[in-house]
Amino acid sequence: MKLDILAFGAHPDDVELGCGATIAKEISLGKKIGIVDLTRGELGTRGSAEIRDKEAAAAAEILGVSVRENLRFRDGFFVNDEKHQLEIIKMIRKYRPEIVLCNAIDDRHIDHGKGSKLVSDACFLSGLRRIETELDSVKQEAWRPKLVYHYIQWKNIEPDFVVDVTGFVDKKVEAIMAYSSQFYEPNSSEPITPIATKNFLDSLHYRSQDLGRLIGTDFGEGFTVERYVAVNSLGDLM
Repeated sequence: MKLDILAFGAHPDDVELGCGATIAKEISLGKKIGIVDLTRGELGTRGSAEIRDKEAAAAAEILGVSVRENLRFRDGFFVNDEKHQLEIIKMIRKYRPEIVLCNAIDDRHIDHGKGSKLVSDACFLSGLRRIETELDSVKQEAWRPKLVYHYIQWKNIEPDFVVDVTGFVDKKVEAIMAYSSQFYEPNSSEPITPIATKNFLDSLHYRSQDLGRLIGTDFGEGFTVERYVAVNSLGDLM
């Protein structure tokens, strides 16, 4: 299956939180999109890896993505080395996306920055034909995505561009709340975490509203880039 966009997240729920509305919008426009989670989030304070597996599947169905896979790297302890890069290269060559979305370049959780650099490096290496990979005993061809974008997570990183996601934030929040073990629930007996507060739940809307304000729309999601964004004409800019 060839995908238009492949979104990577260090943990299940990273993609939904960082760019869930953008994914929902692009799917509504006919794009084929997949998600690859690097870990099962097994070090999370609340819930369990098994619960997160079920929640991730439910969230994928809500968003309408074509495929979701989990590489089962070690939560908290994966590194940017050849072994991990090759596993990501296999995914890139399997789905041959034009665009890759990945974690914030710097963030509160150490896995986010690590995952960001790991995926970005693998996107480049995936285009080198002398790096040989096989999947299901079939030799893969080299493939390099045209674009790599980093979504914004906990930290208020200044975006390089903002996507108008008006009309799709409710779908994003619905997908996020599929992770019921992780987020705000007033009757929960689980420990309180930074993302399990009412304030964080409210922030899903007000942060999107603030980014929308900056581009003259109701809601927005921001991204950063590693190289200049090219446009065909000035009319492409909002």
